Amino acid sequence: FEPHAGLDEAGKGDLFGPLITCCVIADGDMVRDWMKKGVKDSKRMTDSSIIEVEKIIRNTRGVIVQTAYCGMNKYNQLMSKPHANLNRLMAWLHARALEDALKKNPVSWGLLDQFSKEPLVQKMIKDEDFELRMRTKAEEDPVVAAASICARAEFVRQMDTLSKKAGESLKKGASAEVKKQAQMIVDNKGPNALGDFAKLHFKTAREVLGLPIASK
Repeated sequence: FEPHAGLDEAGKGDLFGPLITCCVIADGDMVRDWMKKGVKDSKRMTDSSIIEVEKIIRNTRGVIVQTAYCGMNKYNQLMSKPHANLNRLMAWLHARALEDALKKNPVSWGLLDQFSKEPLVQKMIKDEDFELRMRTKAEEDPVVAAASICARAEFVRQMDTLSKKAGESLKKGASAEVKKQAQMIVDNKGPNALGDFAKLHFKTAREVLGLPIASK
């Protein structure tokens, strides 16, 4: 219940849509109120309930919410560079959201849902007095849960925009149905258009485009 930052992301495993990171800074009174109103890990919530709960979080007096992401073209440009690494890109986005949030409320520590054994985000933080802790299942912390909800809500909005551009509701994940939609985009708009909607480094995207699959 101490004032602290919570960090999480959305979109990492989805073929369509950008990778979104979010940092929320909150204190005990906010957390107690959120827990009463159903703030929990976004993975256990529907998209419609995520949007509603995000409004509660963002309308909380004194809360800090900062998101960071790249548009699809910028994302694909960065991930196409030699030695590009998704975890390093995600760490950079987390550091951007965190530093923007700390400018508004400089708390002393934060918690990140662990996505790498290396302290990637910690290496990118300029504030030497700030302690960023990380662990698995960090969404059990209500402030991290709030960050997961706000990240997912922004991802849902971005997917809605891309769906309108595609002409149909794009599915989340990387299933066979998602692959069919990617093929539809290529068939209707041409292979160069897929990067406007999809993460081109995904195996699914490379299969649709007939590109070689990188060996592990």
